[in-house]
Amino acid sequence: MTESFTIAPVIDVAQVRKDAEPDRREVVFDIQGLTVNYGRLTAISGVDLQIYRNVITAIIGPSGCGKSTFIRCLNRMNDLVPGTRIDGQILYQGADLYASGVDPVDVRRRIGMVFQKANPFPKSIYDNVGWGPRVLGMRSDLDERVEKALRSAALWDEVKDRLKKNALSLSGGQQQRLCIARAIAVEPEVLLLDEPASALDPIATSAIEDLMHELKRDYTLVIVTHNMQQAARVADLTAFFSLEADENRRSGVLVEYDATSKIFTNPSDQRTEDYVTGRFG
Repeated sequence: MTESFTIAPVIDVAQVRKDAEPDRREVVFDIQGLTVNYGRLTAISGVDLQIYRNVITAIIGPSGCGKSTFIRCLNRMNDLVPGTRIDGQILYQGADLYASGVDPVDVRRRIGMVFQKANPFPKSIYDNVGWGPRVLGMRSDLDERVEKALRSAALWDEVKDRLKKNALSLSGGQQQRLCIARAIAVEPEVLLLDEPASALDPIATSAIEDLMHELKRDYTLVIVTHNMQQAARVADLTAFFSLEADENRRSGVLVEYDATSKIFTNPSDQRTEDYVTGRFG
């Protein structure tokens, strides 16, 4: 029998969203000493981080510093990579995500993910959004569920008259919003977005960023981005990862985590300042 998650909120008043008065925020993820190895390669090492409900958290840093590895730990996607070893602890609403008996499929339903490249199925728009609910047995009121997801992804008005058309006929930006609709159709609690706008033009990117602001009313969002301007525009909190190397190993480390405005205007670590001002990376 799989372990169910129980809500056991942890409170920290030190971290606050940039657009709100200081208050008590519920911790969704409490990450302690997270280290990930792919065989002999250490991807990230010793990460301690808390992620808060209904907040957009951006993960920034140079290529190869473990940003994608980090967020894939949050819904156990790295379980699918042979040779992966994960040490440390990730508590999700107080429950250990990696405890014996926790069902990874249930984890991925609760913690949805949208990838860098839009990947709609070669099916109709309707069947793309309805696929997850059907697989999970959430078949009641499927029409309403599909419409709600498409509305939440700000796509309904553009596709409501062509739901039976192939999803591959949509533009790149529409396809990415369709993938977001597909992710939220199964009613997750968290959305992980790995470079969701990197392949899009500025207009489509702006639409995705506007959508993220809307979605954070109902979801906790974690976004990986190479685009520092995007992080500054959309994120409440920003975590800067960097590479640490010696003669024995090379791994990603968390350098600094704070309100986005502070990361970009008054960082505490010289490495962060060097990165956000373009001196390296």
